[in-house]
Amino acid sequence: MSNTRKDLAIGVDIGGTKVAAGLVDPNGEILTHHRNPMVADASAASGLESVTQAIEAARLQANQMGAHNLTGIGICAPGPLDPSTGVVLNPPNLPCWRNFPLAAEVARLYRIPVQVDNDANAAGLAEALWGAARGYRSAFYATLGTGIGTAILFDGKIYHGRTGAAGEGGHMSIDYQGPRCACGKLGCIEALAAGPAIARRARAKLESGRTSSLLEMAGGRPEEVTGEMVGRGLNAGDPVAREVITETVELLACWFGNIVDLLEPEVMVVGGGVSAMLKPYFGEIRDRLPAWSINQRCREIPLLPARYGEDSGIAGGAALCSGDHH
Repeated sequence: MSNTRKDLAIGVDIGGTKVAAGLVDPNGEILTHHRNPMVADASAASGLESVTQAIEAARLQANQMGAHNLTGIGICAPGPLDPSTGVVLNPPNLPCWRNFPLAAEVARLYRIPVQVDNDANAAGLAEALWGAARGYRSAFYATLGTGIGTAILFDGKIYHGRTGAAGEGGHMSIDYQGPRCACGKLGCIEALAAGPAIARRARAKLESGRTSSLLEMAGGRPEEVTGEMVGRGLNAGDPVAREVITETVELLACWFGNIVDLLEPEVMVVGGGVSAMLKPYFGEIRDRLPAWSINQRCREIPLLPARYGEDSGIAGGAALCSGDHH
């Protein structure tokens, strides 16, 4: 290995059960991976210790690679948080932290710049800098998984809004009489098209007596059907799975139509676990946009799969360290 020192950032992804960290180079290549459990329900200090454990592992790997120049530590944490101060407010998945000054605590330990933002914002920034949205001036990023997180990016910067709470596109309601979302609102796109909602619609069809391979996958118990099973059923040509996905495509087209009318971004990028199942339908979502958008040129906006999959949090953390993103 050559002895040229590389500038590297440490990206840290904090979830309710695990912390992942990695070294990321200036092109967004993730060079190392480490994960350890997150102690989310004990003291604030033990939560912090879970995080520093992951950071330590990344620092050790940097030393082994001879890359001593760490430019910063970027941390993705569940919201709500204040990205300008790096204070984690009161995330439901991290009960250990209430008004916890995460950025300041980590900076005190390591004496290098620390940035904190929510996972969707950070992942969106990574896509804008290094991924599918690179080279576009404005972008809308959505991650479809257990929930739906989004980010709005202008000129390679996250649009944070007045207090850092902007970009909660997953909680745009598209049906004011729809199902109640975990956030308390009715008819959020998250309550209609995230993984659990896809599973819920499949279960409802099976409970009405439809025959489907999903039932066998769930051991004959409709209540055991998961979103992942719907994806497997879809690949196997199961009619119930196909119907659920067709409905999901329509719901997402309605939502993206609203996004286009509000923001008219140059590109829309979709990541997250559920997006893999929907990737073959991106063209269909785009073809349906004219029914849900008044923008005459809505179909010209590319709808692209994200570059980063499971590692979007590590890449996103590192992206937060690259220059002035606020």
